[in-house]
Amino acid sequence: MTRAISFPVSAIRAARIVACCLLVALDGCTSTPQATVESDAAAKHYVTHPGYAALYVFRDEFYNRRDLDDTVLFVNDRLIGNTLPGTYYRIDVGPGEHVLSGHGQDQGKLKIRVAAEETAFVHLIVAGGVSHFRRVAPEAGKREIARCCVLMENWAPGQRPLLR
Repeated sequence: MTRAISFPVSAIRAARIVACCLLVALDGCTSTPQATVESDAAAKHYVTHPGYAALYVFRDEFYNRRDLDDTVLFVNDRLIGNTLPGTYYRIDVGPGEHVLSGHGQDQGKLKIRVAAEETAFVHLIVAGGVSHFRRVAPEAGKREIARCCVLMENWAPGQRPLLR
């Protein structure tokens, strides 16, 4: 004789809510939209906001043909978005030290110090699921971004546009 197992309605409802929340969270991490052509062009003027630094993180699609893994970029443990070959992010940050990192098995990190009104460039290489961050000179960063990359959106509606 088999016996049916019954769960309280509240437990089933709670499980459904948790499952929906997980799906929404995963969906937010898995797709980062490409910015508009206008936003991309504006970001490539490399103008900073008063009192803030502009941090550009880019992936050169031609660096390594095995560099096809995507990773999730964080600045100071705040989600920025997915990175893919041939893309970049512009992140406005306050002056001081900031930590760039990946997610999951990724243990790659970079501490970077920036001054107000500074524009800093970081080349990101993802190999074997691990992020390798390397700060590059501004002229080299501008040249590589112009050659290879399109801007990705990094702020969801309702988020502050500047990291504090």
